[in-house]
Amino acid sequence: MTAVAAAVAAVLRDVGVGAVETLASALVAGGPPNSVPTTSSLPGFAVGAKRVQEAQTADGIPDAELAAYLRGIAAGYRQRESALQVETVWTGPSTHRVPVRATSQVLVDLVTDARSHLLLMTYSAGPHAAIQAALAAANERGVAIDVVVETLQGAGSSLNGAEPAAAFAGLPGVRLWQWAPARRESGAKMHAKVAVGDRRVLLVSSANLTASGIDKNIEAGVLVRGGGAPERVVEHFTELAAAGELVRL
Repeated sequence: MTAVAAAVAAVLRDVGVGAVETLASALVAGGPPNSVPTTSSLPGFAVGAKRVQEAQTADGIPDAELAAYLRGIAAGYRQRESALQVETVWTGPSTHRVPVRATSQVLVDLVTDARSHLLLMTYSAGPHAAIQAALAAANERGVAIDVVVETLQGAGSSLNGAEPAAAFAGLPGVRLWQWAPARRESGAKMHAKVAVGDRRVLLVSSANLTASGIDKNIEAGVLVRGGGAPERVVEHFTELAAAGELVRL
């Protein structure tokens, strides 16, 4: 199972443990082989599934045996992921009695550590040199970068100045998204502020991706490492895009 092991390791690294579970279910369902890569809309799933299928053929492994192997691998990863690490993240003044991590440093570290995928969601956005440099370096490493922003039209009179998307202008490899105006109720806004690295690290914060939000205001957030929450956020983003709720800018 040498070829299969390498292929599955790549799927785990690039797509996540949920993709391995989906692949196992598809094999058990017994559909035609060419339907397996279309089972999930997760970025990278189709490529990973095809690689596993090619390795399966090379190793001569039946579907049922491969599905059992995949489920065992996924169960092991789920158990490992159950060990959560949660810490608070703040923007603004610090104190000596209660040391906390700064939002700016956490964001830069999250982007810098990413090796396969980044998801950022922000209501407002403005140029931030450290974040822009980290995103440019991530693109050079081959990291897929998705950024969901609000638009001036979507925000109505609540946002002024340049479009939030302009903060990412000139950054190669950044895929910009918005909440489709036609799919919103009147007055609804894209107000989420999250960052996810490699489906394994999740930052949920009150801070927008602006100099004020990242460096100046008092903002609070939570950084989650492990568990299922980081992957669930990316899966939700993927399904919203597949349903047409989120569309490319």
